[in-house]
Amino acid sequence: MTSRLFALDGRRALVTGSSQGLGLVMARALGQAGATIILNGRDREKLDRVARDLQDEGLLVEQAAFDVTDPKAVQTAVETLGNLDIVVNNAGIHRRAPLLEMSLQDWQTVLETNLTSAFIVSRAVAPQMIERRAGKIIHVCSINSELGRRTIANYTAAKGGLKMLTKAMAVEWGPHNVQVNAIGPGYMLTPMTRTLAADPVFDEWIRGRTPLGRWGRPEDLMGAVVFLASSASDFVTGQVLYVDGGILAAV
Repeated sequence: MTSRLFALDGRRALVTGSSQGLGLVMARALGQAGATIILNGRDREKLDRVARDLQDEGLLVEQAAFDVTDPKAVQTAVETLGNLDIVVNNAGIHRRAPLLEMSLQDWQTVLETNLTSAFIVSRAVAPQMIERRAGKIIHVCSINSELGRRTIANYTAAKGGLKMLTKAMAVEWGPHNVQVNAIGPGYMLTPMTRTLAADPVFDEWIRGRTPLGRWGRPEDLMGAVVFLASSASDFVTGQVLYVDGGILAAV
């Protein structure tokens, strides 16, 4: 049956930055498809609360509290967790400022969290996937992997780099049957974008700029992440699947 191509029963999925926002929604989607989901964040109490909620929904849930920018912490966590079939590198932050006013610290912090962490986590888990000749790595890019906007140069640099890291990993690890792809969300209604959505001028601009005429909802990513994590995408690698309401298709 075609539906079995999308089933994740028996697979273990680590989603970084999954105690809230897009990460939590994608973790829930993977769990609903049958995977054991491993929540990640730095706040153990928050992870506990979220894990209990998901377990109440009947999902299989574990937790792994560690800092994705700390190579030693990542390696220890991966060794403790054992085999991982799916990794979603979702952890990300914003530090907005015009380029001439952006501090070096804000530049480096965003690149470390949004780009370097994906390298650290993927490199830690790839050896076990290569040994088993099976694995799915999914990076969370952005339409800002393709488009620039004022005050977010650090974010666009990180997400553009993540797009190319996706391709580089796909090329290197493809011969070992490890697929590496990315999801590129458009403008989604999340805690990170709440201020933007509350601005009537910006809200009107987004709705007018997007062919589908609305902001994205986190739930719009659920099908995409299950597809890229499942056997349905076994011959797909090095791609960014943009879930943007058509923004990148429009002039």
